[in-house]
Amino acid sequence: MHTIEVTKRFATKEACLEYLAALRWPDGVYCMGKNCGVMGNEHFRKFTTKETKRQRYSKKEGKKVWVRVPSRTLYECRECGYQFAATTGTIFHDSHLALEKWFQAVALILEAKKGISALQVCRNLGIPETNYKAIWYLCHRIREAMIEAGILSGVVEADETYLSPRKPRKGFPKRKKQGTDVVLGMVERGGKLKLIPVADAKMTSIEPEIVKHVSTDATLQTDMSLVYSTLGRKRFPGRHRMIDHIMSYGQGENHTNHIENAFSLLKRGVYGTYHHVSIKHLRRYCNEFSYRFNRRGEQKGMFEETMRGLLRGQPLTYKALTASETAVS
Repeated sequence: MHTIEVTKRFATKEACLEYLAALRWPDGVYCMGKNCGVMGNEHFRKFTTKETKRQRYSKKEGKKVWVRVPSRTLYECRECGYQFAATTGTIFHDSHLALEKWFQAVALILEAKKGISALQVCRNLGIPETNYKAIWYLCHRIREAMIEAGILSGVVEADETYLSPRKPRKGFPKRKKQGTDVVLGMVERGGKLKLIPVADAKMTSIEPEIVKHVSTDATLQTDMSLVYSTLGRKRFPGRHRMIDHIMSYGQGENHTNHIENAFSLLKRGVYGTYHHVSIKHLRRYCNEFSYRFNRRGEQKGMFEETMRGLLRGQPLTYKALTASETAVS
């Protein structure tokens, strides 16, 4: 679903709630009560509360202040009396950002082939740039819902790339750690892509990921790296092709051009859109590019699938997002 369609169709909070309810309960409303579990629209009463005001303590002002409590559309279970909304228990629950903005942000991220920065999302949604942290947090929560599953089969090209120079350039300080920004790429010819951050380009880091994501019946296509040469003999006997890039970049079907093209797209996004990506968050950016690449011809289905992921996924807390960096696993 394109951004302009999302803007027109989900222009109101009510339209967004109806869509979320239909996605969450396709077979009828399900009671969110702890020990109830009643299902079926006939067992629920749907109503809308009135807008009210409530006193809450403000840390900024150091006293209680009156705040506006907007109206809510709720469901009440006729069996247990539990009241809940279509957003209860989801990432949208108690969000300070309007649902319409959430939907538009999802559409913007899904349409941006080379990614879109949090500042640009602020501008497109008409949100002050002073709220940058909130939008940056929102973008990462959307990326967290972009999870790729499945095993690659057929002819699978594999290679690794670095997102910063391997050797320090003249005038630049020497890097303390080498290889912490390595991305392993695997792509089916005519199929899916997987981009996975790894600790380094050694066998101990690459082999587990290849074994995990590539079918044992697949044909592995790589360059002449010693790591892949050893891996091919060990895991893909008789089903491993290698291309010597010193001699040629392609000899008929013997090439790694597809994965090189995917790396080119990733780097254009990192360097041209985000400018800098933290190692800690690199996994989410890789998931974003893989997810969008694999659904590039399915814009409407991609939007719906992402919204389902946001509804069923575990909310990413701001504390976890901003915690100190850990080693890439």
